[in-house]
Amino acid sequence: MKILVLNCGSSSIKYQLFTMTNHSVIAKGGIEKLGMKGSYLKHIRQDGQVVVFEGEILDHKIGVEYILGILTSEKHGCLKGLEELDAVGHRVVHGGEHFNSSVLLTEDVLDEVTKCIDIAPLHNPPNLKGIRAMEELIPGIPQVGVFDTAFHQTMEPKAYMYGIPYVLYKKYGIRRYGFHGTSHRYVTKRACDLLGVDYQTQKIISCHLGNGASVAAVKNGKSFDTSMGFTPIEGLIMGTRCGDLDIGVVQYIMEKEEIGLKSASTLFNKHAGMLGISGVSSDMREIEMAATDGNERAALALEMYDYKIKKYIGSYMAAMGGLDILIFTGGIGENADTTRKGVCSELEFLGISLDLEKNKDFRSEGTISAPDSKVKIIVVPTDEELLIALDTEEIVFKRNKP
Repeated sequence: MKILVLNCGSSSIKYQLFTMTNHSVIAKGGIEKLGMKGSYLKHIRQDGQVVVFEGEILDHKIGVEYILGILTSEKHGCLKGLEELDAVGHRVVHGGEHFNSSVLLTEDVLDEVTKCIDIAPLHNPPNLKGIRAMEELIPGIPQVGVFDTAFHQTMEPKAYMYGIPYVLYKKYGIRRYGFHGTSHRYVTKRACDLLGVDYQTQKIISCHLGNGASVAAVKNGKSFDTSMGFTPIEGLIMGTRCGDLDIGVVQYIMEKEEIGLKSASTLFNKHAGMLGISGVSSDMREIEMAATDGNERAALALEMYDYKIKKYIGSYMAAMGGLDILIFTGGIGENADTTRKGVCSELEFLGISLDLEKNKDFRSEGTISAPDSKVKIIVVPTDEELLIALDTEEIVFKRNKP
C-alpha cells in the first residue's frame, strides 16, 4: 500500500511517498517558487540521490502533475504507474470548530474547509488547490484531510475563549484554535511510547520550536491549552512573528507610521519576532553566531525567546496541576541545545532538571533530563507527514472494515 502526503502552500508543495508495509519513505521532495520565475522541483530518491528539475510551474495543478510525473518516471520514479498509488493525505491548516479529527475528503467536507478561508486566507486556499488538482489528475482516488487545528478542539471554553463580547464569538467564530496540532499529537504519543508510560494518564508540555513556534499542554491524551490562538501569530516569539502583543501597540504603531491593516499585518508577521529584535536574521543559528560575536541585540533576542517559552511552561504546569513530561521538537527544539538549556534553567524548583552534559550537542531522539529530575525532559523529532499517512491509512483502509 502506497500513500502520497501533500503539503500545499501558497508558493510551494512538499510531498512524501510512503509504503505502509513498514512506514518508510520511498521518495520525497518539494516544489519551490510556485507560480514565479525560477520555479523548480527537488526530488529525493530512496537511495538518497537528489534530482532537480527547473521549469515553468505556474499553478498547483501543474505542480502536482510534475510530482506525479517524477514519481512514475522510468529513470527517477518509484511507481510503475499511478494505479499503484492507493490514497493521498493532505495537510489542511484550518478546520474551524467543525473538525476534531482527520476525515475523508468529500464535497461536504470541502465546503466546510472553504468556509474557513476567512480565518485562514493564506493557508486554506492552497490546501484546497492541491486537493482539487489531485481530483482532476487521478479521479476517484481516496483523499484525507488532516487538520492542524483538530487536535486542539478538546480545549475547554475557559482556555479557548477571548475576553471579547460573546456575540462576536458566536457571529464570527473568534476564539483560540491553535496550530501545529499534528506535530503536537505525534510527539506527545511518541514520547509516551519511548518512556513506556500510558498516554491517557500523563501531563505533558510539548514545545514545537521552529520558524513558527508553539507550546501545547496535553493532559490525559487531550489538548488542554496551546499558545497559538485565532491565528498563528499569537504566543511565542517566532522567526518573523511577534507573538503575544498588546493590541494597543498595534493601534499606536499604525497611527504613528500611518500604515493600514495590510501593512500592519506584514509588519507583525514578516518583519517582527527574532528578525525584528535582533536585526540579524530569523535563523536561530545566525542569531546565536551574532550573539557570540558580541551583538547585544542578538543576545537580547535569545534571552527573550527562552524567557517567553519558560513563562508558558510555568503557566501550563499551574493550569494542569503538575507536569510529567517536557518535550522539545521542531528544527530549533531538536537541534539547539543552548535554547533547551536556556528554557530549562532555574526551573529545578518545579522538578525540571536538565542533564547539561547529555543535552550538549544532543541531536537525536531520547531523554536529556538529569537522573533525579521529577519531570522527564525528552527530545522527539517531529514527523507530521508520517502521522498524516497513518491517519489516511486508518480512515481509508481500516475503518468500517469487517
